[in-house]
Amino acid sequence: MEELCRSHTYKSMKPLLDYFRQVRNELDQSEIKEKQISEINSDLMNKYHEIVKIHEKQISEINSDVMNKYHEIVGIHEKLMKEAFQLDEYKNEILRKENDLQLCQSKVDKLESDINSQQTTINKLTLHANFLASYDKCKEELSDKSDHLEICEDQSKKLNSSIIEKDEKISRYSATIQNITEHQKIISSKLEERQAMLKKKDKDIEICHAEITKLNRTSHLNIPSSCLPFGEHSGVHEIKVSGVGFFDVLCDSQLAGPGWIVIQQRIGGKENFTRDWATYRKGFGPLDSDFFLGLEKMYRLTRLQQYELYIHLVVLNGSIFYAQYDDFKISDEDHGYALSLGKFKGNIRDAMRFHENKKFTTFDRDNDSADNNCAVVYNSGWWYQNCSYSILNALYGVYLNWWTEIRNQLKEAKMLIRPKEKIIY
Repeated sequence: MEELCRSHTYKSMKPLLDYFRQVRNELDQSEIKEKQISEINSDLMNKYHEIVKIHEKQISEINSDVMNKYHEIVGIHEKLMKEAFQLDEYKNEILRKENDLQLCQSKVDKLESDINSQQTTINKLTLHANFLASYDKCKEELSDKSDHLEICEDQSKKLNSSIIEKDEKISRYSATIQNITEHQKIISSKLEERQAMLKKKDKDIEICHAEITKLNRTSHLNIPSSCLPFGEHSGVHEIKVSGVGFFDVLCDSQLAGPGWIVIQQRIGGKENFTRDWATYRKGFGPLDSDFFLGLEKMYRLTRLQQYELYIHLVVLNGSIFYAQYDDFKISDEDHGYALSLGKFKGNIRDAMRFHENKKFTTFDRDNDSADNNCAVVYNSGWWYQNCSYSILNALYGVYLNWWTEIRNQLKEAKMLIRPKEKIIY
């Protein structure tokens, strides 16, 4: 490659070198002419000095003998005129040489421009050499890829053989599918018969729904006012309470036996308990998540019969605690839904006793005895005193607590109520 590059470079540079030699010869000739011009100028100066001397001598001779030398002066004058003419010719020739010299200078400038362009060409050739090096590298990579291509061709042959086997399987499957299609037609005919039967049953169901609707219109007369009639059937049920009407409640028969209504539940922290008075009065939250049944419903449930309260607590390590009160009720709204508990039993300290006879407090209705609004401090409504020993409506996490023994450890809390005796419904 170096020999090819050298020969290619010599072929491209040879005309330029020849041109350089021609320019060099012209420059040498120009130097010779300039030397001749300088010699002519030197001769002219010498002759000029001689003429001056002769002229001075002639003047002196004329002064001494003007008349005798008159004819000689005329001859000398003619000679001087001739030499002056020659001097003008020499000057013109010098001007021509100067013009030639300027032309040579312009040629030199052009040559320099050509040299620069040739230098650019040389740089491009250098890049070309680099490209050839890259070409060799690509050639090696191409060889590697060719080997990889051969491997791929072998794999392709194997795949083709596999495809042929699969085609044979497909032909067998096609026969099977044809049999299945015929069987499907038989099933479709049977399905049509079944659909006709279903349509007939749908009509019967519509008639039954109409009858059920009629029954539902009269069944509200027998809707219970607690979860006791539902026994072991936990879940959401509809009850009717005087002063409130019909509403759904979550019945629980797993934690402490049958008949319990869940009035408050914290099991995941998805619900916001920073609510105003009107929202706590009405209740909020879905029954399958965190919720608060509502102060007015609690008041209506507990005002006509004695209810007991059961509080279920689960801490982070899985331990379970409970607190139970035998006479839970709250006052009406005019008296602030004040809390009443009754006797206590449980496997944890009686923290709710600190809140007994206290009115309910929210951030927009301050009924506690603290200097600040406790509902604002703890971001939740509760039966605060100054402020609390237990806050089961607080922010889920660090503030949800029951006394100091399990403070900041609660992960689940539920409040449930149940009538002490069965009521007529």
